[in-house]
Amino acid sequence: MIFASRCRTRAPRAVLLFVILTFVIPAQEVRAGRATGVDQTPADVEKAVELGLKQERLRHWLDAIDVYEHALKHFPDNAEIKYGLRRSKIQFAIERRYEDASFENRLLQLPREAALALFDKALENVRMYYVDEVSATSFVAHGTESLYHALANEKFVSRNLSGVDPQRVSRMRRTLRERFWNRPVEDYSVARDTVAEVCTLAESELRLPATTVIFEYVFGGCNCLDDYSNFLTPDRLTDLHGNINGEFVGLGIEMKGDPGKGMFLVNVLPDSPAEQGGLHAGDYIVGINGNSCKNMTTDEAARVLRGPPGTRVTLAIEVPGGGQPHQGEFTRRAVEVKSIPVAKIVDRQRGIAYIRMTAFQATSPRELDAALSELSHEGMRAMIWDLRGNPGGLLSAATSVLDRFIESVVLVSTRGRSLDQNSSFSASPHPKYNIPLVLLVDENSASASEIVAGAIHDHKRGTIVGRTTYGKWCVQSIFYMPNGAGLRLTTAKFFSPRGHNFSEIGVRPDVAVSSDEGQVMVLKPPADGQLAVDPNSDGPTARAPGGQRANRIRPSLRDVPGPDDRDMRQALEVLRRQVQLTGR
Repeated sequence: MIFASRCRTRAPRAVLLFVILTFVIPAQEVRAGRATGVDQTPADVEKAVELGLKQERLRHWLDAIDVYEHALKHFPDNAEIKYGLRRSKIQFAIERRYEDASFENRLLQLPREAALALFDKALENVRMYYVDEVSATSFVAHGTESLYHALANEKFVSRNLSGVDPQRVSRMRRTLRERFWNRPVEDYSVARDTVAEVCTLAESELRLPATTVIFEYVFGGCNCLDDYSNFLTPDRLTDLHGNINGEFVGLGIEMKGDPGKGMFLVNVLPDSPAEQGGLHAGDYIVGINGNSCKNMTTDEAARVLRGPPGTRVTLAIEVPGGGQPHQGEFTRRAVEVKSIPVAKIVDRQRGIAYIRMTAFQATSPRELDAALSELSHEGMRAMIWDLRGNPGGLLSAATSVLDRFIESVVLVSTRGRSLDQNSSFSASPHPKYNIPLVLLVDENSASASEIVAGAIHDHKRGTIVGRTTYGKWCVQSIFYMPNGAGLRLTTAKFFSPRGHNFSEIGVRPDVAVSSDEGQVMVLKPPADGQLAVDPNSDGPTARAPGGQRANRIRPSLRDVPGPDDRDMRQALEVLRRQVQLTGR
């Protein structure tokens, strides 16, 4: 299936997309190099390192990642912090794999030769299509590193090495360090020889199945790539397609494991079984089908919550400050995720419309056409286009929605190491909506959102209001692998119409609104001090006791921002002046 309208890769069935993924279930993706929690970094570097090590000892890998990422802002050259971050990310990835039913039930069931063939195919795609050259030595060395850490991971050991003498495991780890760490690999054609050698040794020393070893080299090898490239299990690939197509089968929740408390609901999708059953962002799921989930990880709970449409699941729900948990039965079904949850006239006197777009998915152009048509009938003369918090999506969707507002000029171009990744995308000669525009962006507007911002900026098609965007200016392609798996690779970088690439920089707004002046929205009335508004976040947070980390709740997506939203106030001010000057 081809999702990008101008996919020119030679690899069979590849899809071009621009995306930082946020899945409905599971909800946790490590955001590359961007800390997300409250910064509690000590002033002393040794204490900062110890804070990260404490989370590692507790095996709270996401918390460790968050600690180290914050610490890197304060101590950017500290090697201990850098490696602590790397180590925590590797451990987190290993645990996710072993909480993924499709990894255990489909990939680990492959025989040795089939797994080695899959390793060869993944490596070949990296060699041919990854945006930068990667040596075979680097790919294999990162696989060795992943296996080394896996041999100390509780979930990996429990699954694969039950009853094996820990001394033998330690000896195997030492062998990996002494004989295989950064061992030179002449070229890609002989990379499998090193992997096969390790397989034979691990089978002999630990009775560790060869396929288990090979997949540490498949997944771990991708750690030498950028933070947007990785190997996808069948379930992760299915989640990705749901993200692209805007449809999932499930309950319609975005959740986050909170150890000892359960699954914290970050977001409840509109018109979903969860919303219809009375769930709200900020609630906790504390039980699933009669079993406690208070100490489950997000992926462990997601594994239980998954199921075919029409099946039922019983949840125990706890509302902060609301007393005892209550039970509810929910039926899984397809949930359509709209990329435009709000399209309204917000100033009828001047005809100013407001559209919020939360992603660039396959349905976005059709949704935008319907919204623009309805708003035009209601007297739209100017528009606020809200891309705050929009993580990206499909290239075809980004260029298609831009085509509604920009004349026949270049919208974006892509350049990769492979010539077939070099493309230029231009607007069509079709009629446009030539109305004044304000684009709202923030630090979480990424990738496809930045394509829009770059084109609006370079062609002076509107005014950009808010904060500097995320800074992800690269193209990912999905390559389909045996047994339903996938390989997501960065295959190109993209450039604005004037040839700018704002990677790690972001697009700066024309009218800057500092983060402490940003959107302030409340989902529901505070109850006993349980809900508070964090002006530095993208929405309200659950207030945590002193010294504990608060959980963030997504703002309601179906409401027009209120009068406390400074971004919105600036946008209205800009458009009111323009409408008055143009007499539109």
